[in-house]
Amino acid sequence: MKRKKRWWGIWARGAVTAFSLFVALDTFVIPASYSSVKASDSTLFSELESRAAAESTATAATESTAAAAAESTVTAATVAESTAVATADSDVVAASAGGLSGTSLGTAKTDDYSITVTQYQEYDTAIYVADITVSSAEIIKTALADDTYGKNITAYTSTIASENQAVLAINGDYYGAQESGYVIRNGVAYRETSDGEDILVLYADGSMKVLDSDDVTVQELLDQGVWQAWSFGPGLLSDRVVTVGENTEVSRAMNSNPRTAIGQIDDNHYVFVVSDGRTDESKGLSLYELAEFMENLGCRTAYNLDGGGSSTMYFNGSVVNNPTTNGRIKERAVSDIVYIV
Repeated sequence: MKRKKRWWGIWARGAVTAFSLFVALDTFVIPASYSSVKASDSTLFSELESRAAAESTATAATESTAAAAAESTVTAATVAESTAVATADSDVVAASAGGLSGTSLGTAKTDDYSITVTQYQEYDTAIYVADITVSSAEIIKTALADDTYGKNITAYTSTIASENQAVLAINGDYYGAQESGYVIRNGVAYRETSDGEDILVLYADGSMKVLDSDDVTVQELLDQGVWQAWSFGPGLLSDRVVTVGENTEVSRAMNSNPRTAIGQIDDNHYVFVVSDGRTDESKGLSLYELAEFMENLGCRTAYNLDGGGSSTMYFNGSVVNNPTTNGRIKERAVSDIVYIV
C-alpha cells in the first residue's frame, strides 16, 4: 500500500511538472500562426483620400466666390496663427534639447522623409536617436515576423527590416509574447482584448497619444482613424509632462535596462530611441531616466516599447546599437518592428 502511494505521488508530481513545462513552452516557445499580414493590406489612407476628394468636390460645387474669398481670408489668418504657434513650439523644443550633444551616425532623405541618427552618451549609457520628419504618418509602418500575426513567431529586428527593405527600424512591443493588449498595425486590427495598460496610438493625421486601453475600444480607435497601436508601456510623456516617477517600472524589466521608445516632437516629427545596457560600457536606463531624456529631446508625447535584449536599432543596412542577450552582444528575436522604407 505504501508503495502504491509512493508511486502515485511520483506520478502526480511528474504530471504537474509536465503540465507546467507545457504551459511554459506554449506561452514562450511554441509558435502559433493566426493570420498572414502585409502592410499593403490596409485601406485606411486610400479611404481617407477618397473621402477627402469627395468632400472637396462637394464643397467646390456649393461654394460661392464670396464665400471662397472669405474662407481664403480666414485661412490666411489661420496659417499666420499656426506659424506663430509652430515657431513658439519650435523655440520650446530648441530650448529643451539644447543641453544634449551627440555624434552623428548618418542621414537618409527622400521626398517622403528625412532621418538623422545620432549617438548620445547620457546616464553612463549609449543612447541612439533617430530624428525623423515625414510627409505623412503612412510613412511610419510596422511589420511582423514572417509577415504573420500569431504567438511566439519571431525573427531578428534586422532580419524583418531587411525583408521589408527598411532604411530605419526598431523593435516594437513584442505583442506575440502576450495574450492581451490591443494590436492595430498599418490600419488593421488583429487583437481587440484590452490589457488595462497604457497604449500608444498613431493617427492617420500624424498625431500621437497615450491612452488607457480600458477607456476606448479597438473599433472606436479604428473609427477615429488610428494607423498604429502599440501595447507595452508605460507612457513616458504626455503634453510635454513626464508621466512616470523615479521608481516606476514594468513587471517585465529590472531598473536599469536597454530601452526602446518612440516619441513625437511636433507635427510629422518623431524620434525613435534605443539605449544600450547591462554592459560595463552602458549601464542602461530607468524608465524615469528614459522619460527625462525624451523630454530633453523636445518630445511632447513619448512611450516605452519592449526593451532588454529586444532593444535594437537598424539603420542603412546594419544594427547601430549593441543589443545584449544573456550577457552577450547579440540580437534577440522579436515578433514585430516599427520601420521606414
